[in-house]
Amino acid sequence: MNATSEPTGTAQGGEEPAADATVDGASAAGPGRIVLLTTSHRVAPGLLSWPAWQALHGADRVLCSDGAHPQVPYLREAGVAVDEESPTARELVDACAGGRSVVVVATGEGEPRLTDGLARLAGSGRISMPDLELLPASYDLPGARLLDLVQVMDRIRAECPWSSRQTHEGLAKYGLEEAYELVEAIEEGDRDELREELGDVLLQVVFHSRIAEDDTDAPFSIDDVAAGIVAKLIHRHPHVFGDETATTPEEVKEHWLRTKAEEKRRTSVTEGVPLGQPGLALSAKLSSRARTAGLDVPLPSGEGVGYELLAMAVRAEAEGVDPEAALRAAARTYRDAIRGAEEKGGQD
Repeated sequence: MNATSEPTGTAQGGEEPAADATVDGASAAGPGRIVLLTTSHRVAPGLLSWPAWQALHGADRVLCSDGAHPQVPYLREAGVAVDEESPTARELVDACAGGRSVVVVATGEGEPRLTDGLARLAGSGRISMPDLELLPASYDLPGARLLDLVQVMDRIRAECPWSSRQTHEGLAKYGLEEAYELVEAIEEGDRDELREELGDVLLQVVFHSRIAEDDTDAPFSIDDVAAGIVAKLIHRHPHVFGDETATTPEEVKEHWLRTKAEEKRRTSVTEGVPLGQPGLALSAKLSSRARTAGLDVPLPSGEGVGYELLAMAVRAEAEGVDPEAALRAAARTYRDAIRGAEEKGGQD
């Protein structure tokens, strides 16, 4: 027996198999190795993991069924010979005979025909299968699916007769509707609905950003929007990204308000409060701004429901209660009472 050979078993009668024996086409050197290399289209081509490069450079053959695969030019530039082939499962197993290693660069679909065929061969028990390995060569980072959303929105904007004609002004009402539906999902505690409504709100952001790209005077993109909010968050969290410290929510709020005031350079605490928001929310926001600034401003005197609601909203804000949320909760109870009366009336 060759000194470098390792017996794989004992033949009938106690004799070892010959060193050059084969089992259904597989050499005694071993059945070899198949590596299915997967990549993410959300990561720039050529940015692969070190284990992936090791497998590619160490392989006897590298195959890819799609000659237009975005990774192929970069692999070849790195000195990896890539053959454009689409072998069957059996052909791939045979290519590994003699202990050879074959890497298959998977297409976006993941090569289901090939993997299904390999599974059938392995399940047959009639042949010696190569070692099979699924090797992710690049990974999606958190937020990677946002790239898909931007790409889909770009295509819809270009090809959809309705979306291609939309403007910021025309979409404004949908932003309000989606925001209210999100609040309702939060208050109802419906997790599935919450996830869906968050997506709808996110769509509004991406849609408006895509419309803004077409502006001839002052265009901006979703990247500009993201860059702006990233810079704002970093600047307003000096206790996270800077040298300042904050150990309580109150200290965090103090940092936020101070840095916001520096950014906006406003002359009044009422600046930036949108007057078009619901009345209770508006009243509570104004009260919060005044209280935070240490201003003791008496409520205006007057008669009528408006002044009564103003006083109630200010009181709620001082007690840490969102008057809009409180009124919605009471309104839902009222709605249920109405439905109960309707059902009772229908039974009479």
